Amino acid sequence: MKGRPPPKNDAPRGRKPAAPGKSTGGKPAGSKAGFGKAADGKPSGGARSFSKPSGAPGRARGGAKAATARKGEGGKPAFKAPFKSGAKPAGKPAAKAAVAKVAIVPSTPAKPSVAKGVSLDVRQYRVQPDDDGIRLDRWFQRHLPDVGFNIVSRWSRTGQLRIDGARAAPGDRVAEGQMIRVPPAEAKATAAERPKRARVIDLTEDEIAFVQEMVIHRDAQAIVINKPPGLSTQGGTRTDEHVDKLLDGLMFDSESRPKLVHRLDKDTSGALLIARTSRAAAHFAKAFSSRTARKVYWALVIGVPSISDGMIELPLAKQPGTGGEKMHVDEEEGLPARTRYRIIERAGNRACWVELQPYTGRTHQLRVHLAAIGHPIVGDGKYGGKDSFLTGSISRKMHLHARRIRVDHPDGGRVDVMAEPPTHFAASLADMGFDLSLGDMLLDDEIDRTPTREDEKKFARQHAKQVRKDRKGERRSRGGSRDE
Repeated sequence: MKGRPPPKNDAPRGRKPAAPGKSTGGKPAGSKAGFGKAADGKPSGGARSFSKPSGAPGRARGGAKAATARKGEGGKPAFKAPFKSGAKPAGKPAAKAAVAKVAIVPSTPAKPSVAKGVSLDVRQYRVQPDDDGIRLDRWFQRHLPDVGFNIVSRWSRTGQLRIDGARAAPGDRVAEGQMIRVPPAEAKATAAERPKRARVIDLTEDEIAFVQEMVIHRDAQAIVINKPPGLSTQGGTRTDEHVDKLLDGLMFDSESRPKLVHRLDKDTSGALLIARTSRAAAHFAKAFSSRTARKVYWALVIGVPSISDGMIELPLAKQPGTGGEKMHVDEEEGLPARTRYRIIERAGNRACWVELQPYTGRTHQLRVHLAAIGHPIVGDGKYGGKDSFLTGSISRKMHLHARRIRVDHPDGGRVDVMAEPPTHFAASLADMGFDLSLGDMLLDDEIDRTPTREDEKKFARQHAKQVRKDRKGERRSRGGSRDE
């Protein structure tokens, strides 16, 4: 009965008496014998043995509950065989089973949400000619602006960023044709598509028209303007109007802003070369540094040099006490500077028109060199003082003009452009009676050195004369040896 220990009978100790028509294992008669026992003879499943009667009501109630739980509907036993490996044990709390069900991880991970246009694969990019020689971080700024410098640095530290298979750093320079390996893009949680930022041209219509009127040459890689006197090339202290500010007006159909390649002094007029692409800027800069670019200037100078075609070689340095605004000749600490000059025409001994070719690019080189030999440029009060001005109708503006520029083109051939002199310069030349057609002299490499028929005859006569002299000297030497 419930709440009492099992009665003593002939059954083995620790076993309940078998119910009529049922086996000792709690199974109906006819089942396999010994199913309720394990191999070692211990009771199996939920059967509990009692070694001695206990009067504790709690324990008795627990045993009764266990016996009741073993019965199913209709009085059928609810006993189950011991669980095997891989099967869940019966009697586990329902709450734990629910937790285990939630913790199951699917075998195929869910794909992350990828922003539009973002690739999760390794990307390969080939360096184009326009990017030759630039830093790797600058390359990312141009072509992958969404990838910040910190990400590029992290990719470099972890070895994911490579150039032609080798590890690369943000400061490395890339070369045309190299292959850049870029790791997969990092997917963002919220990837809102940003509209492309358009360049804002902060110029008035008059300023755009003004700078475009200066253009005397334009192609896909280069622009040449005829800079007027009084306009600076770049900005500085108390300088608000300059060519660099107006470059946005020279974009035309290009998406990139033009770039300055060299500069002219504020009061110097003439041809100024501007690159339209990064590749062209690097090409032109190399041409100027290697002295393959040729520049020709016109100038009116005071007096007439004694040598009509000469070379000025005087080292230049910044003059102390001028804040770097003025240069002077310094034989000890100056940098080498060379200027070739040729007299085109002369107006008596008062002034002359000269052609200048700078072989180096020092600041104010032409002005300092001409002042150093005693023939300052007309209107250059900074280096010539009061002696650099002419009386009469000659303008007091500086008479130095960049007449011609010649440089190799990035796509082959040459950029060879001439700029017309400004109004005051042309008026001074006319007042002095100079002929403008005489100003464009050939450069040394443009002069045809092929000997003419007259040159060949002259050379033959000189050679024959030398041969006769040698023979005559040989006969004299023979006669002197006989007398001895």
